Amino acid sequence: MALELNDSNFDELVMKSDKPVLVDFWAAWCGPCRMVGPIVDELANDYDGKAIVGKVDVDANNEIAARFGIRNIPTLLFFKNGEVVDKQVGVVPKPALSEKLNSLL
Repeated sequence: MALELNDSNFDELVMKSDKPVLVDFWAAWCGPCRMVGPIVDELANDYDGKAIVGKVDVDANNEIAARFGIRNIPTLLFFKNGEVVDKQVGVVPKPALSEKLNSLL
């Protein structure tokens, strides 16, 4: 299961992580987000111990969404050493996200 990221734990879990991080920016009312959500949860299990996989509810944590200029959801950001190194907007199949994560390991 993906970590629930929020305004209070984001910097600690994402920006200071020594592992690659995948962050899914989503909202409950977003249909495409509900399609990506289960894929993100699977990736959290697949990469347990190798990468951090989390979700940010943009309605509850608009400060983080604004900080990274999130205008469309779902948006998935890939972090390495506290820097955004890749981005995916919209629904994509699991292998495409796995490939991006693997390139950061």
